[in-house]
Amino acid sequence: MSSKYEKQEELQSKQDDASLASSADVCSYLMSSPLLHPPAYLSPSLALRISQQAPLLLQGSSSSFTLPFLSSGESPERWTAYEHLLLSCLRIGDDKSARLCLEKLGDRFGATNERVMGLKGMYQEAVADDNAALERILKEYEAILVEDPTNMPIAKRRIAVLRSMSQIEAAISALVKLLDMSPTDAEAWSELSDLYLSQGLYRQAIFSLEEVLLITPNAWNIHARMGELIFISSNASASADDVDVEKSLIDSMRWFCRSIELCDDYLRGYYGLKLIYFQTSNRLLLSQKYKNTSASDISGPDGTAQPSLTTIQRLNQQATAKLSEIVRKSSTGDKAWDGYAQAEVIAARELLGRDEQFAER
Repeated sequence: MSSKYEKQEELQSKQDDASLASSADVCSYLMSSPLLHPPAYLSPSLALRISQQAPLLLQGSSSSFTLPFLSSGESPERWTAYEHLLLSCLRIGDDKSARLCLEKLGDRFGATNERVMGLKGMYQEAVADDNAALERILKEYEAILVEDPTNMPIAKRRIAVLRSMSQIEAAISALVKLLDMSPTDAEAWSELSDLYLSQGLYRQAIFSLEEVLLITPNAWNIHARMGELIFISSNASASADDVDVEKSLIDSMRWFCRSIELCDDYLRGYYGLKLIYFQTSNRLLLSQKYKNTSASDISGPDGTAQPSLTTIQRLNQQATAKLSEIVRKSSTGDKAWDGYAQAEVIAARELLGRDEQFAER
């Protein structure tokens, strides 16, 4: 299967190269959207192709390749493009082009601009050769924070360095301190949740994610992430009795349902529903509460309505149908369905492949 995808990727790359044959096509390609969107949302192949154009975009003498929003004197798009180009270059290891982007941002906004300082720190971290270099960068961050404790970009870079050096407790402490200053920072709460999860502190991780949802209540990815956390915690808790585990699994299912309610094409939401069905169907079939129930919901131990077995089976059928559609259309190269990460599509295909094995049991 991997060779098939490699051929598809090679074909797509050749098509892109052909489409960028002229300077006008380069401008059209890059102005369509990539440089104006955060690099985190770009696929690795697209980020690579964008960064490969960086030397041409940064050459002042090559005006035929200069984008309008890069050549205009003062426009938000120009500096957004430089910042995102810098991040894409760092992502693929083009340190030289990243440095040029950083210099342009520094010339415009000044070396003491907090955002520029954060980007400079990210660049220094990327080119650091060893832990000793990271230690020096960490000390620089701490010196800056002594003078200005409210420098959020530097505070976040310090936390990132601590985590990369496996100083998790220090990173958690720094994040808690940062959130005391900025309690509505959803990104910081999400990072704190991830750090707690890495240490097996599930209750704290769930609490932190709840704070994210208070700030961004319609973030479907966070709803799905909450479902994943509750599912993981229910499997990891050896001391929990069957009632607690069952309640956690149903709660997890509800979070996944909410995520696909907010985004009806969200792969991870459907993946979670199907995974829970595989993990819990035998438990629910044997549960006394679920015997002789069909379409009507039943009450849980806390008095809340619990989904019937029929409802759970219908959710699994819906998840199966949607995952099959996503896998099929993503595999055919349909442009309307190319926003999914290849790893997620492969995982969905593998999960769908369990249906036959599950039916045999």
